[in-house]
Amino acid sequence: MDLTALPADWTAGHFALRTDTPDGPLAIALWHGAAFDMTPAFGTVSAWLNEPDPVAAIGAGVPIALPALGPLLAPCDLQAVKACGVTYVRSMLERVIEERCRGDAARAEAVRAELRGVIGDNLAALVPGSPEAMAVKARLIAMGWWSQYLEVGIGPDVEIFSKAQPMASVGHGAAIGIHPMSGWNNPEPEAVLAISAAGRVVGATLGNDVNLRDVEGRSALLLGRAKDNNAASAIGPAIRLFDDGFGLADVVGGTTHLTITGEDGFVLDETGAVAAIARDPADIVRQLIGPHHQYPDGAMLFLGTPFSPSKDRGAPGEGFTHKTGDVVTISSERLGTLRNTVQPTDACPPWVFGTGALMASLMRRGYPRR
Repeated sequence: MDLTALPADWTAGHFALRTDTPDGPLAIALWHGAAFDMTPAFGTVSAWLNEPDPVAAIGAGVPIALPALGPLLAPCDLQAVKACGVTYVRSMLERVIEERCRGDAARAEAVRAELRGVIGDNLAALVPGSPEAMAVKARLIAMGWWSQYLEVGIGPDVEIFSKAQPMASVGHGAAIGIHPMSGWNNPEPEAVLAISAAGRVVGATLGNDVNLRDVEGRSALLLGRAKDNNAASAIGPAIRLFDDGFGLADVVGGTTHLTITGEDGFVLDETGAVAAIARDPADIVRQLIGPHHQYPDGAMLFLGTPFSPSKDRGAPGEGFTHKTGDVVTISSERLGTLRNTVQPTDACPPWVFGTGALMASLMRRGYPRR
């Protein structure tokens, strides 16, 4: 297991992670530097995190030596994998640009300049759903510039979509997939919340909500095609559990760092503040789960990205797009490092180990034993 992917203070916190073995995946807890196999007690990370107190539940684990742990998998298993769109002003405006230029990267810079002329440099001061936001909405409609992305960006209802199937996300060190049909795409570094079936946020990690800009730009109805592809959801390295030293305020107060290094010598280095989010994450969680939506195995929720890389990589004005071999590194001081290498979706290992395979593996091992 790559311990360097964990945050520098990992021995002072509590973490949930998954590793692979020839017999099947293990659910592992880290408690102040010591490792515990949670699989015999709970079988899955989702069952463990549905406990009333996941940190206290680590006491049911079996001590295990850290050197015995295999490669890191995505730290979630049966949880629904959901994601928010356009919760940051920067990404919201870039989605509007995609829509206006119908996914044609060559038109992006001209549309970007036109958009600034209509609404100014940013809408960061607007509270979504507020009277002020609704006034801006009315003005934009009158000018012919209303957009479905602005609706969910400054309107009362947040965009929440299904990013990937349970068990489909890849972890730290794995390849991430870009569909070969796409010629304009980007990573989306995000904070990811771990939420129990009861709607409690029990921890957080990092994620890459890989996006095909040209596909989604052609039509918002192609969102599933743009988002849910082989190896296109990366989560990791581990879920940092909320305890006395770490909570939701620490997630929101954190800074995320993105580095992309290409085989062609291209380097992109950017930093984004989670706190730049336009919505209260607690309100987003309430819109995700409650009387109208239930997730009995819990959920992993991508909060949206403060990044939308636009540094030119080819023709001037066409902005950024991935190339095969790009190394994408997403890091945060309290959550660690998620590093993946870009490959075409059909060159990434196919997803073959799903929920049925996990259940069969647990049955063979006689887990859980509780």
